[in-house]
Amino acid sequence: MAESMTLLWCSGSPPCWRVMITLEEKNLQGYHQKLLSFENKEHKSEEVLALNPRGQFPTFKHGDIIVNESFAACLYLESQFKSQGTRLIPENPKEQALMYQRMFEGLTFYDKLDWVIYYKWLVPEDERHDSALKRHKEALTTELKLWEGYLQNVAESSYLAGDFSLADVVVFPSVAFAFRFGLSAERYPKLTEYYNLLKDRPSIKTSWPPYWFESKQGPEVLKDF
Repeated sequence: MAESMTLLWCSGSPPCWRVMITLEEKNLQGYHQKLLSFENKEHKSEEVLALNPRGQFPTFKHGDIIVNESFAACLYLESQFKSQGTRLIPENPKEQALMYQRMFEGLTFYDKLDWVIYYKWLVPEDERHDSALKRHKEALTTELKLWEGYLQNVAESSYLAGDFSLADVVVFPSVAFAFRFGLSAERYPKLTEYYNLLKDRPSIKTSWPPYWFESKQGPEVLKDF
């Protein structure tokens, strides 16, 4: 079945990583994949735009079905292959509700990270303001404290919503992203525990961003948070 799937992706992209973790968890190894460069603007290439008119990564195709948004692709894969590999949506209503809550909150977490880490890339130079960057930093600090609090309320060595689920598929790449950019392990011990709990999980280890092996640490943008 995986042979009919194609993923166009970019190394280090949390949205791409979400889809790759899901594919691994559902035992869908062997799909066609192509690593492209965001820096070289390959997300705007004819190959990508033919499948994804937004010109974004990931770009995912299963047979003649195209699902490009990472959340949609993860939900689609779980729905189509529910009985295969890891069950990523809990059956228990309470755990399922919490899973969806944390999963979609993960969008906010990633967005706030992006606005701080890539502020200079997202905003043209003549439109940048120190006050705007300060607001983004304050919003991210609040967000990080929120997730630190969430993790204080889960059992030790536990995941975000009971067993490993789509909540973890979505949120872990953002947590790893934060630590790569210098987030303090001392200030955020629960996020650190969560990161250490998951970083060696086979689906995560197998799909670890290739260029992160070349450079263990990115610019320490978040070291003072």
